[in-house]
Amino acid sequence: MNADYRLLFCTCPDRDTALRVAETLVNEQLAACVSLLPDMTSIYRWQGEVQREPEILLLIKTTQERVEALAGRVGQMHPYQVPELIAVPIVAGLPDYLNWITTCTQPQD
Repeated sequence: MNADYRLLFCTCPDRDTALRVAETLVNEQLAACVSLLPDMTSIYRWQGEVQREPEILLLIKTTQERVEALAGRVGQMHPYQVPELIAVPIVAGLPDYLNWITTCTQPQD
């Protein structure tokens, strides 16, 4: 199986932002599915200080072909100065599910 599929991780500061990002990515066919994982705490260093903030994690399923456009779209609408967006290859999965990802992320002509 090839690794033409990606799982992206993106954190959002609140549910409204997470829903807006998720729905936009799916509506614009940049992602086949976005799962929201609530009630997460992130501890990170920002501008020289350690921060602790509640966040919502998005698990974004897409194809490698759509990652660049997806990243650009996230950058346009995300409230963070430096949003987290990390892509990892999906190296295996049920063929029907992976085919579904391809179908759902085909750009409209």
